Amino acid sequence: MKQIVVLLGLWLMVLTAVAQDQPEYRLELGAGVGLVNYEGDFNNSLFGNLRPMGTLVAKYKTNPRMAWTLNVGYGQLKGSSKKAGTWYPNTATYPIDFKSSLVDVVVRFEYNFWPYGTGREYHGAKRLTPFIAIGAGVSASNAETTSNGEKNKKSAAALQMPIGIGVKYKMGDRWNLAAEWMMHFTGNDHLDGVADPYGIQSSGIFKNTDCYSVLGVTVTYDLWAKCKTCHNDRD
Repeated sequence: MKQIVVLLGLWLMVLTAVAQDQPEYRLELGAGVGLVNYEGDFNNSLFGNLRPMGTLVAKYKTNPRMAWTLNVGYGQLKGSSKKAGTWYPNTATYPIDFKSSLVDVVVRFEYNFWPYGTGREYHGAKRLTPFIAIGAGVSASNAETTSNGEKNKKSAAALQMPIGIGVKYKMGDRWNLAAEWMMHFTGNDHLDGVADPYGIQSSGIFKNTDCYSVLGVTVTYDLWAKCKTCHNDRD
């Protein structure tokens, strides 16, 4: 009986060592693609003006539940006052069409609902987990408007606050796949090249301002293995 107990103990020790034989990685680098949608005065649909967008991603993981992410993206916006579903005095006679290039730089905090990993580097980690994210950043746009055959250009930059949800999956020991939807609240009304189409001045950081949402997928690769013997912070 004692021999059985000893064998079981040794077997459990071997399983534990094998289960946690993979190092934890602090850094993820990768890229993503997605669709960006303009949410402003000239759009009344959450997914009515989807346009392509590309993103570069760098992520620092503080632990299996939390991470800080830097996203740099480039996309295009498009819309028309004819699709606004609202009457504007400044566009009633001559509707306005616009297209805009968008540069998006964001630092955000991600929180995983469950510890994220293969389970071999951190006890209890899951390959699949939903997450929430919130952050801050800057949006820069270069809009071109067309009305009655006349073209105008307007460039602007503003602070923004992204909020969103997503899900991530550990495809391999060092490969990660994530799908997410983020709403970006900006601090200006110039993404469409037209400010205050009602002709009424407003105040407040997010009052009567343009927004945009991004539905995207990213693939990242783990780098910078954590030294297991440097700090005992596995719990």
